[in-house]
Amino acid sequence: MTETTTLSSTGQQGTNRKVIVLAIAGALGGFLFGFDSSVINGAVNAVQDEFALSGVLTGFAVACALLGAAAGAFFGGRFADRYGRIPMMIVGGIVFLASSIGSGLAFGVVDLIVWRVVGGLGIGLASVVAPAYIAEISPRHMRGRLGSLQQLAITLGIFTALLSDAVFANAAGGASGTYWLGLEAWRWMFLAGAVPAIVYGAVAYLLPESPRFLVLKGRESEARTVFVRLWPTGDVDRELRDMNESITNDQRSQRSGSLRGTAFGLKPVVWVGIILSVFQQFVGINVIFYYSTTLWEAVGFEESSSLTISVITSVTNILVTLVAIALVDRIGRRPILLAGSIGMTVSLATMAVAFSQSETVNGTLSLPDAWAPIALVAANLFVISFGASWGPVVWVLLGEIFPNAIRAKALGLAAAAQWIANFLITVSFPPMAELSLPITYGLYALFAGLSFWFVLAKIPETNGMSLEQADTLLPPKNSAREARKSENIPV
Repeated sequence: MTETTTLSSTGQQGTNRKVIVLAIAGALGGFLFGFDSSVINGAVNAVQDEFALSGVLTGFAVACALLGAAAGAFFGGRFADRYGRIPMMIVGGIVFLASSIGSGLAFGVVDLIVWRVVGGLGIGLASVVAPAYIAEISPRHMRGRLGSLQQLAITLGIFTALLSDAVFANAAGGASGTYWLGLEAWRWMFLAGAVPAIVYGAVAYLLPESPRFLVLKGRESEARTVFVRLWPTGDVDRELRDMNESITNDQRSQRSGSLRGTAFGLKPVVWVGIILSVFQQFVGINVIFYYSTTLWEAVGFEESSSLTISVITSVTNILVTLVAIALVDRIGRRPILLAGSIGMTVSLATMAVAFSQSETVNGTLSLPDAWAPIALVAANLFVISFGASWGPVVWVLLGEIFPNAIRAKALGLAAAAQWIANFLITVSFPPMAELSLPITYGLYALFAGLSFWFVLAKIPETNGMSLEQADTLLPPKNSAREARKSENIPV
């Protein structure tokens, strides 16, 4: 018995290692997603000065990538369903590479905007394909943790972008300073993205296709080969049977080629994914990662200090995402989201109060007395609350809640909604900040509070369920726990 148990354990560990390696490789798209969307942070002021931009045009130059991301997410889901997850990853890497080079060599604001939009297309593709791929190769008892790798990769991309921004700016004496080959430091911030883009494309070329996509396309023998390779100790026949049953049940939706339903023209589960995505952005998290350097400069910090603060914030984001990965399959999705909503509401409200105390001294805005450190602590508590909850867990849920036949397509629509919401927040922040920072952060706090009630009312617990079981938005009470027990998985 002991020998059998040991062999089983060894086989399970081998399986886990293979799946983890593939999930990490798939999540590299999230790294590019985080890098490309945040690299503008350290370049905002330099770009504004270089091209003499107004506040509104500056906001658009930052946010325009998100329009491309919305388009990339919307069409990426459809293309991923038609051509496969891997081809879309490779296309994403090529698009990222072109955007990095084009943005770094931009000769005017229109040129920069065009290349930022191109980069956004790659971000959108990655935001759809990576979570779908990871969810579809992962055993059910590991899917939450592996799905969270997407958010971890995003946070690592944000950190790398902000760190490289700080390195280039400090080496050149400022983002506008001249660096290698006579190019300004802000241009090298963009050009640096070419390296991870090349790595991502090369790694994607080596990955196996998603077995669920193969089953959807009637290539069951290929899917079996992938399953045997990834899960040699798993019940491959059962997994294939579950998939085929799910696909058969969803054939009507697949034939119609639409997500149409009875809830304002869409299936209720699609609306849940859209609203989750919108709340994830309407709390204002990306204001921290796109504008934090400008924000801290605006209240009296030097450029180098502001860049350092931004890097520290991104490190905090990475650490708390690791905490979420450790807990998501133990505690469950709902409790983590609810706790995160409370933490975000309190910290954002604190930031609103802190910025209400700002004053102008010699023409410069500053936070008096203890309000500056209070604002800093509140901002980092906000990042902690988001990074440990809504950041990774929303991606996990988006990979779980949609039926097989519409997963990539529905994920694409939800991700497109996310990018549109992100665009609205990003493009509106500069003019709103000029109007009133307290009102701006108060509004974000309101959305964080509303997110709590939405989760409480509409989000089921999917922890421990197979993707086929998690298709049902509102499973019977305690069905997740029973599913785990039936598989002899510790609750």
